[in-house]
Amino acid sequence: MTALTLSTAAAPGLRADAIVIGVAKGSSSRSGDLVVAPGAEAVDKAYDGRLAGVLETLGATGAEGEVTKLPAPAGFKAPLVLAVGLGGEPEKDASYDAEALRKAAGVAARTLAGAKKAAFALPLADPADVGAVAEGVVLGAYSFDTYKESARDPKAKNGKNGKAPLAEAVLLGGKPRDAAHKAALARATAVSEELNRARDLINMPPNDLDPQAFAAIAQAAAKEHGIKVQVLDEKALAKGGYGGILGVGSGSASAPRLVKLSYTSSKAKKHLAFVGKGITYDSGGISLKPAGHNETMKCDMSGAAAVFAAVVAAARLGLEVNVTGWLALAENMPSGSATRPGDVLRMYSGKTVEVLNTDAEGRLVLADALWAASQEKPDAVVDVATLTGAMMLALGNRTFGIMANDDAFRSTVFEAAEEVGEPAWPMPLPEHLRKGMDSPVADIANMGERMGGGLVAGLFLREFVGEGITWAHLDIAGPAFNEGGPFGYTPKGGTGTAVRTLVRLAELTAAGDLG
Repeated sequence: MTALTLSTAAAPGLRADAIVIGVAKGSSSRSGDLVVAPGAEAVDKAYDGRLAGVLETLGATGAEGEVTKLPAPAGFKAPLVLAVGLGGEPEKDASYDAEALRKAAGVAARTLAGAKKAAFALPLADPADVGAVAEGVVLGAYSFDTYKESARDPKAKNGKNGKAPLAEAVLLGGKPRDAAHKAALARATAVSEELNRARDLINMPPNDLDPQAFAAIAQAAAKEHGIKVQVLDEKALAKGGYGGILGVGSGSASAPRLVKLSYTSSKAKKHLAFVGKGITYDSGGISLKPAGHNETMKCDMSGAAAVFAAVVAAARLGLEVNVTGWLALAENMPSGSATRPGDVLRMYSGKTVEVLNTDAEGRLVLADALWAASQEKPDAVVDVATLTGAMMLALGNRTFGIMANDDAFRSTVFEAAEEVGEPAWPMPLPEHLRKGMDSPVADIANMGERMGGGLVAGLFLREFVGEGITWAHLDIAGPAFNEGGPFGYTPKGGTGTAVRTLVRLAELTAAGDLG
């Protein structure tokens, strides 16, 4: 991970490989003018106040994510100035948006792969800005090179030019003796490192991350951070009647697991439960996915990775709230022992489900875990899952959908996602779609109407939430895995989406602001 430090040192005298500054598009009154953002005053002064003009000559516009490089001025110990676009300039007396800072820092960190040290002279108006820049740096510098020759041999030139992630970032303007600044840095470090842990899990190949391996990783992390862990293996699942998880995992040589992670605080007044879909590989089962739809299905455990990371982050932050994470882990494979379309499964809740499509498996493992979570009567339950292609059709590849059995709670989750910079959108649960899941042989079928399939899945899950329990469902199918090029602080591959939303919900709950 990139090491982070705060410093009040002046940019000219700092030994580093680069000085990162922010630039923005001018306000409407100065349309077309480039603005050098606060934090870069010393750099601008060294250019005799003409830094904006020099950058404009080089083609800089201040657009979000734009990077412009130029030699550092005489007298600087760093050889390079890297200007990164922040987008539009804020209104008078307003600070730059936290997400703009986060993205800019992420772009700069990724651009500086291979560098040992960089100084970030971005706007730091308050502790929130310190946290945003710190998050952007750690998340933007992320690289998954475990299986590349460059990771095994530092001299090898494999992967992205064989460059290691940025080793150290100094946040200029951050006050190392200021309690609020130090707290913001510590929070950003913990959350970002755990989010990157989730990315690592999502990017791991499924031959190395089956349910047992995932459970072992969770056990090791729990031991390290003082989290109580319980793992139900296939025998315990059978004894307990977890028909959904067992049914999905029945076709695989790798047996399923249900992992319970319990972080408790002696000062907690509330209890949150997070439930994650953990299909370590999804072939579709007997309802086999067609070619072109299964190459990235190692990411179908992104919900469980997010829940795992959020619980560990809550423990590292010492939040005054009890947080229980449920990881429903299985591999969905076709074989002679696999669940067939037409089979009926008896779930942990006692309800029976007619399986019409074995590729609608995520809702089956979640149903068992949701019911298990409900038995502890938490104040709220949030499940996270790469659940439906329909949600991707509705919201695209960068936005997740939020459904809930309580409108106020749905709004709270949405606002939390917006606050941390995770694109999301509230979605309804139309009652008329429930009838499509009526089954002639079971209590409910795992499929309903094709149109509105993401909402149908949400309605199915709602059936397995305990009575009177507040619940929300995050369908992260779109943003969980980035198949395109990197952008902002988001890499190609696993993104770790929803981790920051879950952590923020835990923080709000600890503060008594759950809503």
